[in-house]
Amino acid sequence: MRKFATSALAGALLICSGTAIAEPLSAEDIVMLSRMGLGDDAIIAKIESEKTVFDLTTDQMIELKSKGVSSNVIASMLSTGANATPQYSMDSPDPNVPHPAGVYLLTGSGADARMQRMNATVSSQAKTGGIFGYALTGGLASASVKVAIQDETSPVQATTKPVFYFFFDQARDQAASNAWASGANTSVQSPAEFTLVELDKKKGRREARVGSMNIAGAKSGVMDKDRISFHYEMVRPGVYEVKADSVMEPGEYGFIFSLGGGGTAGAMTARIFDFSVR
Repeated sequence: MRKFATSALAGALLICSGTAIAEPLSAEDIVMLSRMGLGDDAIIAKIESEKTVFDLTTDQMIELKSKGVSSNVIASMLSTGANATPQYSMDSPDPNVPHPAGVYLLTGSGADARMQRMNATVSSQAKTGGIFGYALTGGLASASVKVAIQDETSPVQATTKPVFYFFFDQARDQAASNAWASGANTSVQSPAEFTLVELDKKKGRREARVGSMNIAGAKSGVMDKDRISFHYEMVRPGVYEVKADSVMEPGEYGFIFSLGGGGTAGAMTARIFDFSVR
């Protein structure tokens, strides 16, 4: 084999050959290969065969161009980021780190901070209350529709000032709709499509009122007086920080996804991201 005059050229030969290399392909390697005159097709083929993700800034793109890297090669480098599969974390406290779609409670603080993913509890039954009064008054008194979920308390434990993060990163998470959809429900895009309510503890279950009816008509959804106000702020596209507007008293709570239907039909498709405040 012909010996090259410089070690740089020898390194380039190793990169272009089938020899295994410990170091991943770098921007400097791309510059070197371009200066050797290998041609765009060969360099792009090398980029596509590597697992390196190039996250280029505008300044880096300008620098690469000034060093002789073609526009086609730079475009190929950029495409590695667009086609890369994100590395998800289930508990990173940093909302800028990709997480699977869902609702998370931020727990701990400092070095002990973690995100806890909250699994939705599907309603186990729908109930009606006040039927006797409704019937006795000919519909003047209201009857209520309640959604019930199993167990008297949630395994997710929060403080009186909980911080939640909602991840709706649909573009990078093809299974994101599975985190939200139930029955007739569809995937959601904002915390505004949720209602925060306090759940009434009953024997072996928790309940929330999600409808009412009287002689004047029927209402579907959580009643205004049963809602707990909260606010949210976008951290980045598809990710929101959510906090209650005031300190939460000890008790059982949940974020209810908008119901897919009215009355008991809607209650039976409800999904509640429940938590306890201690």
